[in-house]
Amino acid sequence: MKLQPDNTSDTTLTGYGDGWVALNGERITTSLLVSSMGHRKEWRCATFEELSEAQFMPIVEWDAELVLFGSGARLRFPNPQWLAALYARRIGVETMDTQAACRTYNFLAGEGRRVVAALLM
Repeated sequence: MKLQPDNTSDTTLTGYGDGWVALNGERITTSLLVSSMGHRKEWRCATFEELSEAQFMPIVEWDAELVLFGSGARLRFPNPQWLAALYARRIGVETMDTQAACRTYNFLAGEGRRVVAALLM
């Protein structure tokens, strides 16, 4: 059977493993913000402990409907205060481990959703 992909975004997560993701085939080992609307930015936080409200602010202007927060190898929930600016714009946030966030991002981007993956490595 020949499979045809759904609509794909210009920014597709094509692989992942311990401490890395592949974006359009490019292997990345640093934390990353990526959107189905074509935005891409190195996320300047290497660990969960470095997170603050400031790290989530770049996403506010990207016109997303949903942010998938990939918290690294294990599930860790961000402080709700860090997400206040997103909530004020009615942007939803879902938390999962980074590998699950990659899979979910591709699925939602393929549906044409305005989604951002905020991925800790």
